[in-house]
Amino acid sequence: MKRAEAMRQLSRDHHKALVVAQRLRRVEEPEVEASAREFLEYWREHGRRHFQIEEEVLLPAYERFATAQEDAVVRVLTDHVTIRRRAGDLEAGAESVSSLRELGTLLDDHVRHEERVLFPRIEQALPSGELENLARAMERAESEGP
Repeated sequence: MKRAEAMRQLSRDHHKALVVAQRLRRVEEPEVEASAREFLEYWREHGRRHFQIEEEVLLPAYERFATAQEDAVVRVLTDHVTIRRRAGDLEAGAESVSSLRELGTLLDDHVRHEERVLFPRIEQALPSGELENLARAMERAESEGP
């Protein structure tokens, strides 16, 4: 499915997340430390900011035309909390094969939920003019950095 312009950067970010998630889901014992470092590098350079833009720009724009209390939005926000906590655990040195694999599965499921469920709802709910405004707002947020 072709994404609205407003959503394309988030979808490109999702591709990066899926690559990291796949590696985490397949991690073996000798790769634990390297995989944890790779995730944390992704998290610091892309993931944290991606979540922030979704929470501060995307979801408030959607809430003007729908409800933030719907299950699709609640799931995204609770996933964000859990993934942030797991990133914090990794920063504290709490990594294991099982924790990394679980994080990989969570990240993969989260991205697929956004791409298959939430983003299409947002694209459908927002009028084209609002999607254009959203695109500009997200570009500004991206350029401002963390």
